[in-house]
Amino acid sequence: MAEVSVFSTEGKETGKIDLSDAVFGIEPNEHLVHMAVKQFLANQRQGTQKAKTRSEVSGGGKKPWRQKGTGHARQGSTRAPQWKGGGMVFAPVPRDYSFKMNKKEKRIALKSVLSSKVLDKKLCVIDGLSFTEPKTKEFAKVLSNLNLDKAIFVIDEKDADRTNIILSAKNIPTVITAAPNTINVFDLLKYDTVVLTKDAAKTIEEVYA
Repeated sequence: MAEVSVFSTEGKETGKIDLSDAVFGIEPNEHLVHMAVKQFLANQRQGTQKAKTRSEVSGGGKKPWRQKGTGHARQGSTRAPQWKGGGMVFAPVPRDYSFKMNKKEKRIALKSVLSSKVLDKKLCVIDGLSFTEPKTKEFAKVLSNLNLDKAIFVIDEKDADRTNIILSAKNIPTVITAAPNTINVFDLLKYDTVVLTKDAAKTIEEVYA
């Protein structure tokens, strides 16, 4: 079992927690992590880029000069790619860049990142967060107490004041919040530290084990 320290929002260590090796202690698979990041970025692409080929630009119906005897290179149309105003060679057309990964592969990639965060001591577990109202200043104070800068906070549905926590973190550009079932490999890698509440850690073990 992977043993991780548990901290309070004041930054004090309150104990230890054992995390399941099935989720937080596997051998990281770099290839699947790479594939998961590629898939995430590819799926974000709109694929709306478009340029015209020589068959789509207007004009150019007439041969600019006769084939022989002018001293010029032979030309068939003023809308060929080498002419100003001509069509583009191999012009991009709208397409879907997305591709699929097997569920098992995606799950291994996610567990690989969580396991590497534990190995690098970049995974932090806290007792919980509680905000009676949305307060960015209070959330910033929690970050300071935990000595964090760029972090992803995983908040469980069971955590009290979940909505206030999310709203409190919303205006801090170096922090995002996520639910255990919405975390993805890209965000886990993008942010230096992964912060889990105790409830979120249990839910992740139940969902991804």
